[in-house]
Amino acid sequence: MAVLAASEFRQQLADLGNRVSYGGERITVTRSGKPLFAVVPYEDAELLEALEDRMDLDLARKALKRKDMVAWEKAKKELGL
Repeated sequence: MAVLAASEFRQQLADLGNRVSYGGERITVTRSGKPLFAVVPYEDAELLEALEDRMDLDLARKALKRKDMVAWEKAKKELGL
């Protein structure tokens, strides 16, 4: 992954867009030498979203299997809501 200072990023934005979208390059933008954000191809962002969705689904399925769960209607009644 290429690393670029934020000041350079602003100056080279058009070129970087082409490098990312057409060349598939991933770029880390830094400030004071610390990573600030990354610019990645759209397909990479979609893949990350799909991975996060899958992880959320797995967590939800695990939560539904727990034995200490209380039904929402029962919880509302017990809390006087």
